[in-house]
Amino acid sequence: MQFIDLKAQYRKLKSDIDSRIQTVLDHGQYILGPEVAELEDRLAARTGAKHCIGCASGTDALLMAMMALEIGSGDEVITSPFTFFATGEMIALLGAVPVFVDIDPETYNIDPVRIEAAITPRTKAIMPVSLYGQCADFDPINEIAARHGIPVIEDAAQSFGGTYKGRESGNLSTIGCTSFFPSKPLGCYGDGGAIFTSDDSLARRMLELRNHGQDRRYHHTSIGINGRLDTIQAAILLAKLDVFDEELAARQKAAATYNKLLKDPVQAPVVRDGYTSPYAQYTIEVDDRDAVQQALQRAGIPTAVHYPVPLHLQPVFRHMNLGEGGFPLSERAGERVLSLPMHPYLEASQIVQIAETLRRVVADVTTVTK
Repeated sequence: MQFIDLKAQYRKLKSDIDSRIQTVLDHGQYILGPEVAELEDRLAARTGAKHCIGCASGTDALLMAMMALEIGSGDEVITSPFTFFATGEMIALLGAVPVFVDIDPETYNIDPVRIEAAITPRTKAIMPVSLYGQCADFDPINEIAARHGIPVIEDAAQSFGGTYKGRESGNLSTIGCTSFFPSKPLGCYGDGGAIFTSDDSLARRMLELRNHGQDRRYHHTSIGINGRLDTIQAAILLAKLDVFDEELAARQKAAATYNKLLKDPVQAPVVRDGYTSPYAQYTIEVDDRDAVQQALQRAGIPTAVHYPVPLHLQPVFRHMNLGEGGFPLSERAGERVLSLPMHPYLEASQIVQIAETLRRVVADVTTVTK
């Protein structure tokens, strides 16, 4: 059993993917070839954002978004401590300070009620993370940001394809950033990402930043990076985009089956009314996670933990002196979350097998610990 079955997806899409790649090999425009612009147009149309800028990774997307907003040394960016490291890493890389706000324990996303108290004169952006696929609660976040004149960057690395009150993830704030890492709901065969905005000035700035800060060849108006999306990766994404809605429906069907079968023994994901999730991960909470995970492994069921150590407890941020207990909801989640196999080609019989095994394992672990 595969945790994420990219081989099954490739078998289904092989002719389209191979044809797209061959076209790139034939025309030879490996950097910023026509497939990149085609992908950007399709992604912008899908989200409703005016601009899409393809880039080398979701991490670079976050970096360029903050560079475009001129975030630098001594500035503060409000974000969640319960996320992949890149969210805080890119803030710190620019010399800014990540200011953490604890999560909503049901959605694992930043709690809007806690944000305003974290705003200071040095706050230059709010960066909510749309974790596991479900969007953060953007209406109150955007309202708070507007009152204080602060831009909002959505870290949508896991939520592309999800919606919030009828709007697409990636187009919910000033800038949206996503990832096309292979395991994402829409993933390429390497690193890749995209940035979305409807602000013409920011779009122009990020286009320059991704190509060494140049507005035309050999004319550099700023210090940028090499953040370009490879043409071959764009071609692969175009082939996958043709079946993306079908795959989203399959993911949501799988999640619904999981929810039905796991209603009692574990804390299943909560997707709130008005939201849809692409289920980048199907993440539950369990007691005695290590014992449960080991028992599932012995039964041939792969699992993963996203993410065991919140950012404020990472060694590199030790100098911030935040320590254990500072963000108790994030810390509790880090100790309890467990992600189960999730992909569009997961068969109903496999979900039944996983659920039945999990129910048995949880019962056994509970008996042993009593």
